[in-house]
Amino acid sequence: MSRSQLNRSKIANLGDDDTNCHILHLDMDAFYASVEVRRNPALAGKPVVVGGAEGRGVVVAATYEAREFGIHAAMPMSRAMRLCPTAIVVPADHRAYAEVSAQLYQILLSVTPYVETLALDEAFLDISGAIKLLGKPTEIAAKLRTEIKTQLNLTASVGVASNKFLAKLASTYAKPDGLLLIPEAAAVKFLHPLPVGALWGVGEKTEAKLQELGLNVIGDIANLPLATLTRIVGAASAEHLHNLCWGIDDREVIVSEPEKSIGNETTFGEDLFDPTEVEAQLLRLADQVAARLRSRELSSRTISIKIRFHDFTTITRSKTLTSYTHSTQEINQIARQLYRNLNLQRVRIRLLGVRAEGLQSTQLASFQPTLDEPDYGWSEAEQAVDQARAKFGERAIKPARLIAEPDEED
Repeated sequence: MSRSQLNRSKIANLGDDDTNCHILHLDMDAFYASVEVRRNPALAGKPVVVGGAEGRGVVVAATYEAREFGIHAAMPMSRAMRLCPTAIVVPADHRAYAEVSAQLYQILLSVTPYVETLALDEAFLDISGAIKLLGKPTEIAAKLRTEIKTQLNLTASVGVASNKFLAKLASTYAKPDGLLLIPEAAAVKFLHPLPVGALWGVGEKTEAKLQELGLNVIGDIANLPLATLTRIVGAASAEHLHNLCWGIDDREVIVSEPEKSIGNETTFGEDLFDPTEVEAQLLRLADQVAARLRSRELSSRTISIKIRFHDFTTITRSKTLTSYTHSTQEINQIARQLYRNLNLQRVRIRLLGVRAEGLQSTQLASFQPTLDEPDYGWSEAEQAVDQARAKFGERAIKPARLIAEPDEED
């Protein structure tokens, strides 16, 4: 049974009672690729792949016609072309996608101010306060899809449910170009026949582990004693998965606020005056700031330092770049140079800070390459460090210069 057939079957069987279904999850259909088709209508109905065609290029997005060949995002372009030699490769234009995303965001705000953006093409909406004015939840969702089609000439799939987990799941099964309601009373009926991989937090390894134990669908897990599930996946995951199996998700829609700056600073128990120690602390702070930028997929054009002396006098210095950065090495070099330019002569320092300002989404930011830049370098190394820290903790890896330094809490 195809997904679209499954959708029609479930819509027919679940009913149309959208009482208490005040959460929408909207997901644009093949967003980047659809924007390219909109720009060039001659591409309509063809297998279009967005991404880099040269060297180690990867797939950024693909039309549904291309996906039928097994092409998906993050796949090496060389493999995508082997799967579909007739695919049309279009270079990504992230600025164009950002412009369309900004227009989409304004359409969402016309429905409710409670919008939580997850990406350029995806968002949760809490429409509790809009129901009296705009109609039932499913009516609002339908109007939203129509408005997007009319204003942007693009299609969106929308899930309507009583919580975020169910709404996101509904939009997934509504694709492409569909609307699916999961009535509150029918949530369990919808969930239990689905594969365990449909649960948030169940990746490929966990899914395989559960299947080895004969737990193939969500209903199998739902009917396990919590103690048994805890032995399988651990205490932290067990309660989470158990709740999702019964359609329970208490998370609220969090209104997205763009960050204006990211910084770290620390006050020392004893004043610093040795330039070598000061520069070591600047490196530590730069490393923290850069890691936070990368974790939020942000980059900065302005780097500043803050210094507070023993008499509480405070100064700041900054440098604005010609391009963006989220590199620990580059941020540290700038912070260190700003400090050296002050030519301080063993002045006692009680506080240091490093801040990144002028933020932009890394996808949209411009970067200035250098002629001697290697294919693999600091960027890949810093990504590896981020992954290791995510798995083993923030203190697992640190710059070599800081290894002998005791960990400090900011």
